[in-house]
Amino acid sequence: MTGTAAAEPTVTTFTSNVDRIDTTAVVLTDTYFYAEGGGQPADRGTLDGVAVVDVQHRNGDIVHELAEPPTFGPGETVEGQVDTAFRTYCMRAHTASHVLYGAGRRLLSDLGYGGFDISARVPDEADDDDFGPAITGKVRVDFETTTEIGDETLTELERLTNRAVWESYDVTWEEIPRDEALGRDDIAFNTKTEEGIEGETVRVVTIDGWDVAACGGTHVGNTREIGPVTVLGRSNPGEGLTRVEFAVGPRAIRRRATEHERAMTAAQSLDTNVAELPAAVDGLQSECDDLRETVSSLRERLVDSRLADLRDDAIEVDGQRWLVGTVAGLDANALADRAESAVGDDVDVAALVDADGQYLGVGTTGGVDAGEVVDQVTTEFGGGGGGRPTVAQGGGLGADGDEIVAFLRDESVTADSGD
Repeated sequence: MTGTAAAEPTVTTFTSNVDRIDTTAVVLTDTYFYAEGGGQPADRGTLDGVAVVDVQHRNGDIVHELAEPPTFGPGETVEGQVDTAFRTYCMRAHTASHVLYGAGRRLLSDLGYGGFDISARVPDEADDDDFGPAITGKVRVDFETTTEIGDETLTELERLTNRAVWESYDVTWEEIPRDEALGRDDIAFNTKTEEGIEGETVRVVTIDGWDVAACGGTHVGNTREIGPVTVLGRSNPGEGLTRVEFAVGPRAIRRRATEHERAMTAAQSLDTNVAELPAAVDGLQSECDDLRETVSSLRERLVDSRLADLRDDAIEVDGQRWLVGTVAGLDANALADRAESAVGDDVDVAALVDADGQYLGVGTTGGVDAGEVVDQVTTEFGGGGGGRPTVAQGGGLGADGDEIVAFLRDESVTADSGD
């Protein structure tokens, strides 16, 4: 039994004899259905009107899995109808992956082919748009490369891919001897494909002047048939690999239109145009940075002023001068830092609580154990903390800030902390 989908991908209607049937699994003497493999999904369609839901290679056969047991039997002639829209989508998507890899040849160093996959979704009528019931999904190519694929490189990959589509390069395929294919440096091999080659020949797909790859999938005859290609994003599926995901057809168009619309909306909000949007964003970012610095400076001045007020209200216990109070706007780390810097000279212990009573920072000159102060507070009010004898912090306290301050200012508590 033979499969000729890859060799003649434009053939979607054919007749064939039924070789054998096992419930819903049908084997034909020859078929134009593409069996799942190499990252390309199986064709959809019908055999004598019965839906074909899957097509797989099994023990040297191409097995058509039907949605229900057929009424026809072995030896009969049946009509096969491949879902033309789905086949066309896969042809375009698969060829686009080769074009993208060809773009990678021109941009990336130490390039290897790490893998490929088409993820497709057949839409419901509710998904119809200006393009009709458009098949959507995404395609991925895994690049093995030492080049870091940042935003600029990703954008250039998309630009070169669409340029190759526009240039209308012919796409051809042929079987060549296995040893010849393996000996050619210009042919891209997926590592798994190279290791799993069976037979004496290898099918090679050539995009004229752009890319050559070993591949058994279905392809269009010219790159112009692919249509627009839009990069969706990138990720790192493994060491040394960069995965680039993209869309072709309606999803690619919708994605690009959506991004353009959002860019125009953003430009309008900044009272500029799309071309000047990066400069406007940079200017806005600079203004935000300046404002952050100003706010940070004002906050520091407020904290300094607050600490000055607390110094005037410090208490003395057993010869140790305690600075205790609430300070707004600081977390546990910041409270501990400010408490540590506040001790010395006329302050032996600084215990600072945020206004909401969630965090505590304690700094000492060594006569009082900062960790013991935190332990007493967390024992009383909950939460946890720790640190060194001269600086410690706590968090998750379950009380109002003023209540914690009142507890710390109790001379019996502060005296116990200095034992």
